[in-house]
Amino acid sequence: MSDTMLGAPAGSSEPAAEPSLHRVMGPWLLLLFIVGDILGTGIYALTGQVANQVGGVVWLPFLVAFAVAMVTAFSYLELVTKYPKAAGAALYTHKAFGIHFITFIVAFAVMCSGITSASTASRAFAANMSNAFGLGLSGGIGITVIGLCFMALVAIINLRGVGESVKANVVLTCIELTGLLIIITIGMMAILAGQGDVARVMQFKATADGGLFWPVIAATTLAFFAMVGFEDSVNMAEECKEPTRIFPKVLLAGLVITGIIYVLVSISSITLVPPGELGEGETPLLKVVQAGAPNFPIWIFGFITMFAVANSALINMLMASRLVYGMSREHVLPPVLGKVHETRRTPYVAIGFTSLLAFALITFVGEVPALGGTTALLLLCVFTVVNVAVLVLRKDKVEHEHFRTPTFLPIVGALCCAFLAGPWTGRASVQYTIAGVLIGIGVLLWIVTVFVNRRTGTTAGEPLMADIGGAGPVN
Repeated sequence: MSDTMLGAPAGSSEPAAEPSLHRVMGPWLLLLFIVGDILGTGIYALTGQVANQVGGVVWLPFLVAFAVAMVTAFSYLELVTKYPKAAGAALYTHKAFGIHFITFIVAFAVMCSGITSASTASRAFAANMSNAFGLGLSGGIGITVIGLCFMALVAIINLRGVGESVKANVVLTCIELTGLLIIITIGMMAILAGQGDVARVMQFKATADGGLFWPVIAATTLAFFAMVGFEDSVNMAEECKEPTRIFPKVLLAGLVITGIIYVLVSISSITLVPPGELGEGETPLLKVVQAGAPNFPIWIFGFITMFAVANSALINMLMASRLVYGMSREHVLPPVLGKVHETRRTPYVAIGFTSLLAFALITFVGEVPALGGTTALLLLCVFTVVNVAVLVLRKDKVEHEHFRTPTFLPIVGALCCAFLAGPWTGRASVQYTIAGVLIGIGVLLWIVTVFVNRRTGTTAGEPLMADIGGAGPVN
């Protein structure tokens, strides 16, 4: 969502007359955009934690997460080709159900997932900075302080205003991809040289009951964080050439490419580093580089990792603050959150609000698995609703041809996403606590806003693409 929309008067529910977006993205540029949105913090920070859950078959939860994401992607494909606008989960929900409160909860959940994702990235940034530059901060208060300083810097950049561009995304994608290709190359060269232990890739972590199903499911709930970002691509529909024709092939190709990269990174990692060691700390891929290529300048890979997760944090905090601002414009959050700085033209109150939530998460939660798992939990709930919305919107006919997913896929997607969001998966209870507190804050603000609206005679506006149709979180 660009800063230009901030020029609209707060409280306005009428869309401004604007020209349509310029369709500049062909299939290759779109592919890079999608891959760039999916690659990032998840694989860089959580590979070790997934190994803690399942042992050597660390690649399997990523593969299962990929399958669930792929099924849900088919639902997004039907929606984005049916309604080729810069929309998102909240607007699809409103189109399907028409209930303001449900629309608000979905939008607020997407916003919260952006904050938890950015908080995860800040912890990963701090840990990689410490290891890459020999600061000796193994955890605790040192990593927390660096994470808070980093998030404060993100807030300052956010306040100044940042213009996003597809060209910048291409550069950042290449940097993120370079880091992962280094891991794959180191792993493959080590395997060819007879180093490491390839047999580990088929070894499950021993459990008390000897079962394999539930540990893999528990790890998948965490690995799913690495697959988020594909849903953000629907916001580029208006800037794509022939979106109805090229979008399905490109989105599915992007998911397949990232899925293959994640499996290869997992195999390389576990071949060179035992699962117990890989799961210690918050910098698993740095350990892989050190084990497979001890002469490789570790600071270079640390810098690449820091750059990758820093980019994710900035984009997610931009998204979260603009989404809060947009919901305030629609009169579903207090009007104070819609205030815009007179000179910078940025939503400074919304930026402050989302930054304070991030500070609290970094300080009082801290752990990467809890924050990454909460991001996945929130989005799994959102994806469940989107999969159902696809089926509900089948009654809404449009004149143009569009992609139509087989009916069983949204059903499977809704069931899988709902299943992975449940407590029976072994998901840590702290993730439900974090998600519950965040959504509870949203509900409380909604109630306050309802009372304010009644006293002022204001009614909530119909959701607009410029307000809550913006980006979802990126990885």
